[in-house]
Amino acid sequence: MPIARGYAATDATSPLKPFTFERREPNEDDVVIDIKFAGICHSDIHTVRNEWKNAVYPIVPGHEIAGVVKAVGSKVTNFKVGDHVGVGCFVDSCVGCATRDLDNEQYMPGLVQTYNSVEADGKTATQGGYSDQIVVKEGYVLKIPDNLPLDASAPLLCAGITLYSPLHHWGAGPGKKVAIVGMGGLGHMGVKIGAAMGADITVLSQSLSKKEDGLKLGAKHYYATSDASTFEKLAGTFDLIICTVSAEIDWNAYLGLLKVNGTMVVVGVPENAIPVHAFSLIPARRQLAGSMIGSIKETQEMLDFCGKHNIVSEIEKINIQQVNEAYERVLKSDVRYRFVIDMASLDA
Repeated sequence: MPIARGYAATDATSPLKPFTFERREPNEDDVVIDIKFAGICHSDIHTVRNEWKNAVYPIVPGHEIAGVVKAVGSKVTNFKVGDHVGVGCFVDSCVGCATRDLDNEQYMPGLVQTYNSVEADGKTATQGGYSDQIVVKEGYVLKIPDNLPLDASAPLLCAGITLYSPLHHWGAGPGKKVAIVGMGGLGHMGVKIGAAMGADITVLSQSLSKKEDGLKLGAKHYYATSDASTFEKLAGTFDLIICTVSAEIDWNAYLGLLKVNGTMVVVGVPENAIPVHAFSLIPARRQLAGSMIGSIKETQEMLDFCGKHNIVSEIEKINIQQVNEAYERVLKSDVRYRFVIDMASLDA
């Protein structure tokens, strides 16, 4: 069995620490990847601290993986040694289905997450990208365009697709007014991607502290939601609102910003239930919806789109030894805009 090195959580309260473990033996349809960079997602923190009550330790987090192909199985046809590749939030899907749903697999039973999950064999634990290598079935490996730097591409595998999918599904483009709630690791990707799609992008943030960044990245407008007049000025303005924050907000006030037939999409995960009054929806035929990452097919479309438009994440690169400090900074929103671990630092 291949031996991998990484950092793992061994319980809900201890810092992540060095961890050596076995990867599964590669099969004929597998790709072996040398991991070069791994993004830090807020979901990593929720999981390792067992805030979603589903953690199975030890956990090697990381589902924003960028690397280089080290070896391929005999039946692999789409990848070769040296290719720049990515791995996102899942490494198998539709395990219990008769056929794989290429368009909606992230919503189907049998999704095998990149970490804190179990392989299709029902017994082998998956471990993520805070490590030096990974073995993944060919159909769940993604091609990263050659013109995109690997480090800043890593967050595209979660943050990028999390915003691309609802923007694409709800038709963001020329003539559409789109608001992005939150200017963080997710939100800044929505600004970049939505602007590249041709939509008129507005950022709705708690303060104006990141206004200069937002406008530079493609937003046309930027408003502070701490100013009550914002909700009066923008009432009935937007075709689409994407909420990236997990903080408590006044959902009814935000729904009031939608046009007739407008949609508000939730991609952040608030701790408590979402309180919505029926009259925030009924009089304007508004919709409150959710969206979760994207299929492998759609994720590849997103990467190709980002390659065409030279879109990557705004990152702060760190060594693996700084991961616990980085977690605390994420919780304080003290990063612009995504931490990426340089896995070469494992050898430091």
